[in-house]
Amino acid sequence: MSLFNIFNISGSGMSAQSVRLNTTASNIANADSISSSENETYKARHPVFQAVLQGVSQQNQVGSGVNVLGIVESQAEAIARYQPDNPLADEKGFVYAPNINLVEEMANMISASRSYQSNVEVANMTKHLLNKTLTLGQ
Repeated sequence: MSLFNIFNISGSGMSAQSVRLNTTASNIANADSISSSENETYKARHPVFQAVLQGVSQQNQVGSGVNVLGIVESQAEAIARYQPDNPLADEKGFVYAPNINLVEEMANMISASRSYQSNVEVANMTKHLLNKTLTLGQ
């Protein structure tokens, strides 16, 4: 693996963590939304990542990045709240809120932010090493 491949690997990591940050931000933004039916309630979204490997055999595989396979919606049931005075209440007086844990989402956001920052550090260090390599003969 050359030093130039590291830019591709860290770039794919930054891209994946950017998707993770965006989906987490969307979950946090919609945590307090309500609707009149369970089917219309916002469902938390989470990205699914896949390691990209290159190599000939199982023993020789080398990581070469990460792909975002897609974004899946949570299967957690919505939280029913009895609020008969709410204009969005159904005929039984319930409104439905997404089952989003804000503490978990904040932990995901911190983790994604730190992972993104680590990939930036890897790219910067690689750039620094390449610059130092160019100045070896001077």
